Amino acid sequence: MIGNLILQDGQTFRGEASPHFNDIQGEIVFFTGMTGYQEVLTDPSYKGQIVVFTYPLIGNYGVNDHDGESEEIQVSGVVMYQCADFPSHYQKTHSLGSYLDQNQVPYITGVDTREVTKAIRSKGTQQAALSQHSNYTFEHPEDKQIFGVKEDHITTYGEGDLHISLIDFGWKKSIVHALLNRNIRVSVIPFTEARVIHDLNPDAVILSNGPGDPKDTKDLLPEYKAILEQYPSLGICMGHQVIALAYGADTTKLDFGHRGANHPVKDVLTGNVFLTSQNHNYVVMEDSLEGTPLVKRFCNVNDGSVEGLIHESKLVMSAQFHPEAHPGPKDAEWLFDDFIKLVKSKGVKTHVS
Repeated sequence: MIGNLILQDGQTFRGEASPHFNDIQGEIVFFTGMTGYQEVLTDPSYKGQIVVFTYPLIGNYGVNDHDGESEEIQVSGVVMYQCADFPSHYQKTHSLGSYLDQNQVPYITGVDTREVTKAIRSKGTQQAALSQHSNYTFEHPEDKQIFGVKEDHITTYGEGDLHISLIDFGWKKSIVHALLNRNIRVSVIPFTEARVIHDLNPDAVILSNGPGDPKDTKDLLPEYKAILEQYPSLGICMGHQVIALAYGADTTKLDFGHRGANHPVKDVLTGNVFLTSQNHNYVVMEDSLEGTPLVKRFCNVNDGSVEGLIHESKLVMSAQFHPEAHPGPKDAEWLFDDFIKLVKSKGVKTHVS
């Protein structure tokens, strides 16, 4: 069965449609990693998007019961050049195709995904559709927050002497696992219920990743700022952007975002450069930091954009990248250790040299 990938600017790519192929529309983004497709599909930060995998062979190690970042597939559709029919891995439980079919997620193969990526890079991230028809009529995307919050109540994981509250904008399982592996007790709190943190009185707070525009949190920013002023805090991806907004800085949307597992980031404090895993459309505008208590801690080596912040006097830090790195390199996982060490010592680096 023939299927079409139709970009909103009119470009159309034809390929082989999946058995459960149906018309869907979503923001189209690309992922450059050679592995990690299961983590991408289940990452709440990709909620509602159509993901293009640029690597030409996807699914060669199948899907297992352990690597999902949430309990369900979050993407709306998938575009691949080739999807492996006969994966090989001792932990596999499904092929990628059967996994998508069982969850009725449409996908298309036989598409020149690198050509699609060039189109996205030249015109910017845009709406796209998977359709059996070449004359698809685009609907205006709903202008509302799409944070991938999993629960409407507080859930606590693990034991430990240190207690961290995780504000949930669409948290990844790997963030909680990284903390549990460090003997931390974690309470996950919906982003709309962050005020209960004062009742829990944790040792620290982490603001999670999530999809959508960080400015959708504008009504809650005073509440978040009060938390940041009282508790040691770390922001990851969306959480990083929310911290910036809470202190009066601004964010803007990139043309095609940062996605993949090979983005070089420089630590302004140490001069060290390391590879990171990233997935975001929005960035903090560096010139908007002027007049705020926040200073740049990390920068993107490729385009110079802000990749992390520290507060000039409080233990508040943030990272645009994913230190838990699933999928991706573990070069930045030290950030959890650094934050936990500072929480325990009640210390903080107060300036950038």
